[in-house]
Amino acid sequence: MNFHFTRYSKIYYAFSGILIVAALASLIVYGLKFGIEFTGGSNMEVAFTQTRPSNEVISKALASFNLGEITVQPTGADGAVLKFKGVDEATHQSILTALNAVSLVQEKGFQFIGPSVGQDLKNKTEIAIVLALLAITIYIAFAFRKVSRPVASWKYGVTSLIALFHDILIPLGVFSLLGHFYHVEITIPIIAALLTILGFSVHDTIVIFDRIRENIMRRGMGEFADTVDLSLNQTVGRSISTVFTVLLVMFSLFFFGGETLKYFSLALIIGITSGAYSSIFIASPLLVSWQKWSERG
Repeated sequence: MNFHFTRYSKIYYAFSGILIVAALASLIVYGLKFGIEFTGGSNMEVAFTQTRPSNEVISKALASFNLGEITVQPTGADGAVLKFKGVDEATHQSILTALNAVSLVQEKGFQFIGPSVGQDLKNKTEIAIVLALLAITIYIAFAFRKVSRPVASWKYGVTSLIALFHDILIPLGVFSLLGHFYHVEITIPIIAALLTILGFSVHDTIVIFDRIRENIMRRGMGEFADTVDLSLNQTVGRSISTVFTVLLVMFSLFFFGGETLKYFSLALIIGITSGAYSSIFIASPLLVSWQKWSERG
């Protein structure tokens, strides 16, 4: 028995609309907290040989250096990553001395990124995401150029683009909240996760669209909503099993992969789940809705 996916499209749209509005509201109110890779600053990774002091004690020990906002991120049992504004080498050594006065510490790494380099990286990241979205849309429109009825080929590209915006906005909204309440920063691994989400989501969407194309060519025009429902029923099992196996790996990385992979895997968990939902419940039903709107003139 086939499930009529497109029959309940208004419910899917309403649910996604609530999530998107909430994500946009969070981005507008709180914005995103970018890491030093994009804003410039210093990143110091240390390991305490004795008991690791609390974040408040570490911040208080460094208060006299005028480091701006100090972010202390515990790692492992005795380590910490400290992020603050850019400093020269003399100040760097003085910070180590101040930390040793609190508890004996061993420096594992120090990185300084100038503000101009960070801004340049930020601009290139924005360009990369825009170009990726544009290339995906053009590719889908080209791939479906021979399927012009009952929905024009370029509409496949536009609906996939809408689904991709859905899949990117929701993780960004979550990280906006995490940045405001838990000081989670947008870093290079999270940007890599967002680009991965784009590729994974559009791959799932193309599989469904390709089945729609095959059924149109095999069964003729017929009722477009019935063709889309049939295609979704034929591919939903594959979509769910693929997402499930990927999420198993991502949850393993989140819980056991260490601090550096925690938010990278979280971004993928949110984005891949959102991508599976949008491929099944947003992109394909949107084609049917668009076709009905066109018929009504």
